[in-house]
Amino acid sequence: MRWVGRCGECQTWGSVAEQGAPKLAAVQSSVPAAKAVPIAAVAADAATRTLTGIGELDRVLGDGLVPGAVALLAGEPGVGKSTLLLEVAARWAAAGRRTLYVTGEESAAQVRLRAGRTGALADELYLAAETDLGTILGHIEEVSPSLMVLDSVQTVGAAEAEGSPGGVTQVREVTAALVRVAKRRGMAVVIVGHVTKDGAIAGPRLLEHLVDVVLAFEGDRHSGFRMVRATKNRFGPADEVGCFEMAEQGIVEVADPSGLFTSQHADPVPGTCITVTMEGRRPLLAEIQALVAPSALQVPRRTTHGLEGPRVSMILAVLERRCGIRLSNRDVYVSTVGGAKVSDPGADLAIALAVASAATNDPVPTGLIALGEVGLAGELRRIPSPERRVAEAARLGFRTAVLPPSPAPAPSGGAKRPGLSVRHAMTLSGALAALQTPAERPGPR
Repeated sequence: MRWVGRCGECQTWGSVAEQGAPKLAAVQSSVPAAKAVPIAAVAADAATRTLTGIGELDRVLGDGLVPGAVALLAGEPGVGKSTLLLEVAARWAAAGRRTLYVTGEESAAQVRLRAGRTGALADELYLAAETDLGTILGHIEEVSPSLMVLDSVQTVGAAEAEGSPGGVTQVREVTAALVRVAKRRGMAVVIVGHVTKDGAIAGPRLLEHLVDVVLAFEGDRHSGFRMVRATKNRFGPADEVGCFEMAEQGIVEVADPSGLFTSQHADPVPGTCITVTMEGRRPLLAEIQALVAPSALQVPRRTTHGLEGPRVSMILAVLERRCGIRLSNRDVYVSTVGGAKVSDPGADLAIALAVASAATNDPVPTGLIALGEVGLAGELRRIPSPERRVAEAARLGFRTAVLPPSPAPAPSGGAKRPGLSVRHAMTLSGALAALQTPAERPGPR
C-alpha cells in the first residue's frame, strides 16, 4: 500500500479516498444430515476390496478396487492404456458384475473390434461412446454399474463449465462430478488421463488431489514391456509396480519379469554384469553391458542407454582416479538389456564392474551379482533393501553377491543364503577383486 494524492483516471487531486477490504458475511451453521459417530462404530464392510481379475494390477492397487474409489491411469499415447482397461472391464463383467465402459476417443464399433481381437467380450459389459458429462451421468443411472471406465477425461465436456473439453476448468468439473457420483453410489471409477510432453499428467494439479489412486503406465514403444506404477494410493501401498507385456492377443501379465532384462551367454563375456534393482518394493534383475574401445577423437565418446549419463560419467571418473583404469582416451558405451531404465543408485557397482571388465577384457565371473552405490572417494555405500535383493538373486540361481557391509556384523566368512554366498567390499578397488575370483555358474531354472 502507498499514498496516492491524485486520481489516475480523472487526474483530480485529493479525490482518492481510503477504503477497507470488504468483510465476509458470517457463515450460518446448518443441521447435519447424519450425526457424527465414533470411528469404531463405522461399518467397514462397505469398503471391502474387489479383485479386478488381473493379478499385477491388483498388486499395485493393494488387492483390488475399493467401492467408491476413483483411480486415474495416465500414460503416453500408444502405451496400451485403453487395452489394459478394456481387459479390466471385461474380467470385472465376466464375474457377473455390471460394468460400463465409456469411450470419448473411439467409436463403439472400434472398441468392439479391439475387444473381439483381445477376447474382452462379456454379457455384463456395457459400452457407450459419449463426450457429454450429462449424458454419461444418465448412462450411469440407467445401467447402475459397479465399475465405470472413462477413456478419457480430456475428451468429456460439461455444459455448465467454461472452456472447451480438455481445458483446466472442464477437466476439474468432470472429475469432481464423477467423484461425487462414485462416492454416492459406491461405484468404482477408473479414468484415463493424458500426459504432457514432459511426462506429467495433463490438466490441473488438483486432478491428482481429487482422485483416490494415481497410476502411471510406463513403457518404451520399441519394447513390449509395460509397467504400472502407483504414485498415490489412499487404500494401499504407493510404491508398488505391476509388470505387463504387449502381445498380439492384447496385454499379458508378467509375474516374473527378471528374465526380460538379461541375456543368455554360452561363455562369460567381458563387459557384462548383473545387478538387482528395486522398482518400488519389487526386486528386478537387470544386466549392464559396457564396451570400451580406443578413441580417434580428441574428446572420447560417452554413450549411455537406459542409464543416467551424468551418473555413468561420475563412475568412470572414480574408476580412473581411484582404481587406475585408464579411460580418458577411450570411447565408453554403457547400456541396459531389454530396454530397462535403471536409475537405482544400487546399480553403480554393476556399472563399474562392467566398465572395468570391458577395459581389461577380463569377464565378470558367471553367477555373480553386484550391489552398491559408488561414492566419489571410491567407497561403497549401503543401499536400501539388500536382503530382498539378495534373496531374489538366490531364487534365480546366482551363487555370489558382492555388496557393501551391513550395519550388523556379518558371520565370519561372509553371510550365507541358501545356495548363495555374500562377499562384502568396503571400496570399489576391493570389489574389483571379485573379477579374479571364480564363481559358480547358476543352475538351470
